[in-house]
Amino acid sequence: MGKIKVTKAPIEGLYIIEPAVYGDHRGYFTETYNQQDMFDAGLTMNFVQDNESMSTKGVLRGLHFQKKHPQGKLVRVMEGRVFDVAVDIRHGSPTFGKWFGVELTEDNHKQFYISPGFAHGFLVLSDRAKFAYKCTDFYHPEDEGGLAWDDSDIGIQWPALPDNTPLNLSEKDQKWPGIKKSFIFSDKFEKL
Repeated sequence: MGKIKVTKAPIEGLYIIEPAVYGDHRGYFTETYNQQDMFDAGLTMNFVQDNESMSTKGVLRGLHFQKKHPQGKLVRVMEGRVFDVAVDIRHGSPTFGKWFGVELTEDNHKQFYISPGFAHGFLVLSDRAKFAYKCTDFYHPEDEGGLAWDDSDIGIQWPALPDNTPLNLSEKDQKWPGIKKSFIFSDKFEKL
């Protein structure tokens, strides 16, 4: 069936993927993943784990990464609306510390592929959102890392929440350091 439209984001290693959607008065059909279409588009990653989460308006998850087992992620929204963000944390990258964000919704059917070497997070803009993602490596809880969602050195421009909804972060996500204070990346800034 299918075929997909792949758009490279301004940061190398990030891709917006738009699958074909076939709809009529009854609803719609789309292939959410087709390995051959991805390979034909030059995206040859191998996925080993699928995850799904549900969050309510104002929930901000992230910015997460794995230190020794970095994961590539293909993310999409099945219900609702989120602002999804990736931050380049690859040593030696010309875009180290830069971010890119995209709005993913149940209506636009966009997917976002985030290569290994990025921190990832998202903010829920709708009353609730169901979020699904495929990963290129398994989750290793002992390998987890994170960056502060509001780090001024990264400068993510998170959208304003509707109805003055407060942000809702886990205790862990409130405590991540900024990129300059992260023990993994502090040497990058010393060399600048």
